[in-house]
Amino acid sequence: MAPSAQTLPTSVSDEKYANVKWEELGFGFYRTDNMYVAKCKHGESFQEGSIVPYADFQISPCSAVLNYGQGLYEGLKAYRTEDGRIVLFRPDQNALRLKSGAHRLCMPYPSVDQFVSAVKQVVLANKKWIPPPGRGTLYIRPILFGSGPILGSLPVPEYTYTVFACPVGRFHQDNAGLNLKIEDKFRRAFPSGTGGVKSITNYSPVWITLAEAKAQGFSDVLFLDAATGKNVEELFASNVFIVKGNVVSTPEISGTILPGVTRKSIIELTRDFGYKVEERVVPVEDLLDAEEVFCTGTAAIVTTIASVTFKETKTEFKTGDKTLAAKLFANLTDIQMGRVEDKKGWTVELTDATTPGLKL
Repeated sequence: MAPSAQTLPTSVSDEKYANVKWEELGFGFYRTDNMYVAKCKHGESFQEGSIVPYADFQISPCSAVLNYGQGLYEGLKAYRTEDGRIVLFRPDQNALRLKSGAHRLCMPYPSVDQFVSAVKQVVLANKKWIPPPGRGTLYIRPILFGSGPILGSLPVPEYTYTVFACPVGRFHQDNAGLNLKIEDKFRRAFPSGTGGVKSITNYSPVWITLAEAKAQGFSDVLFLDAATGKNVEELFASNVFIVKGNVVSTPEISGTILPGVTRKSIIELTRDFGYKVEERVVPVEDLLDAEEVFCTGTAAIVTTIASVTFKETKTEFKTGDKTLAAKLFANLTDIQMGRVEDKKGWTVELTDATTPGLKL
C-alpha cells in the first residue's frame, strides 16, 4: 500500500524519477505535484483550463456533487516504454465515455480534444512520477462534477473538470488468480439506472458487499443482474469474460454494465487470436461450466479468475501461463509498453511538443 504521509520513501537515485520505492508500489494514492482544473458556468461550454499545484478544493457544502451525487470519473494510464517514450492508451475512448455519462447526469462536458489535452498536460507535469518500465504505471483520474451550490432544483451554477495522477502498481497482486464470491443479495446496477456510465454513485453502495467478501477471504465480488438475479454482469470495477472451447463470452452492454475500454480492446485482440467472441446474456450456469474465466479493466488489465463461490459451492477454473488470459495480458501490455508495434493505432505518444501551451 502507498504511504499516507506526504513524504515518500527514497529509492531510485536517477534524477528523472521521483523518490519512490517502485518495487513496493501498490494500487494506492500517492500525492504528486500538479493537477489540471477547468471551470464551466451554467449555459456555457468548458474552455481551456490550467495546470496548478496539487491541492485540496474549496467547495460549497451545498454543491451538487455533495448533495446529489452529480459526478463522474474516468481512469486511464500513462506508460513509460523501454525505449524511453511516454504513451497513453486510447484516451479518446475515455473522453467519449465521459461525454455519455455527462449527458446521463445532465452536465456539460469537455470536448474529446479538451479531455485528451488535459490528460497529456497532467502526465507531462508529473513526468517524474511515471514509474520505470515494468515497475508500474501512472494512473490518471479525470473527474467531472457539479461544484456549484444547488438546493432542490436545477440549474447547477458551476461545473468543474479536474485531472490528477499518481503512480500505481498492479491492482490485483495475486498472480495465481482471483477467488470470487458471486453476490446473490445485493445488486450493483439496475435497468434504466447509471450502471452503464462511470457515475461516482455506482461504487460506495456496494462497498459493503466487497468488504464482507474480503473479510471472508475472497478477492472480489461478481454481481448478478437486478432483473432476474440469474445472469452475471461484472465485478466491483471490472468486466468479466468466460471461455469454453473456441468461444469467448462476455455480458452484453445493455445499460447496466460499464463499457470498459480494456473490455473493448480485449474483444478485438481475442478475435485476432481466432476465437469467436459473443456479447450476450451470460447465465450463472454458463459461467460455472466455463473452462476459463478472467476479468478486464484499466486497473485489473487482464486478470485470471481461479475460482468462484456461488451459494457455498466453489468452482475452479484453468489458470497458468497457457491460458487465454495470460496470452491476452502479454499481448495487451506489449502494445501499451511499446514492446511490439502498435498496429491498432491505440497508443498516443507524448512529448513536450504535444502540449505547447504548458507552463510549469
